[in-house]
Amino acid sequence: MGSHRPGKRDDRPNLTLKAVEGTIVVLDLDKFEEYMLEHGMNSYKPNIITGTLTNLVEGFVRKWRGVVVYGLDWRRGTEEAIIEIPFTEPNEIVKDLQKIKEEINKLGVGITIVALKDIVVCRKARDRREAYRGTPARARALRILRKIKARGGNKLVVID
Repeated sequence: MGSHRPGKRDDRPNLTLKAVEGTIVVLDLDKFEEYMLEHGMNSYKPNIITGTLTNLVEGFVRKWRGVVVYGLDWRRGTEEAIIEIPFTEPNEIVKDLQKIKEEINKLGVGITIVALKDIVVCRKARDRREAYRGTPARARALRILRKIKARGGNKLVVID
């Protein structure tokens, strides 16, 4: 089933995925590795920032019935995430995304968030590469995120 590459096994059922219109949300903490080094934090354990982001992402996904494609990490804390929300316009979720940004900013860290209207498949990725490059829409969202971060980050960008 699934992948036929030697050494790789995909136990997921071979289902035909329905691609629907929705919103892709990509979020990433800004310069967080530098922040952890400055404050002597362990990157393998949750801290107040990554733990807070984990809780905020989980609540957001539950409220909007989205799917975390990649990134929600209870063991280490969440530093980045990709979320797909079917049948939802980006302008519907902007207030909740703004709240996430404000909560993280209160803790002294920047966060860049991109919400993009496009086609979503709402299926958890097997790995980071599939998460960011698995669909043209996710790859586009990542390009936008990187451009914003290169210009300083700590922004919420919504693209209809």
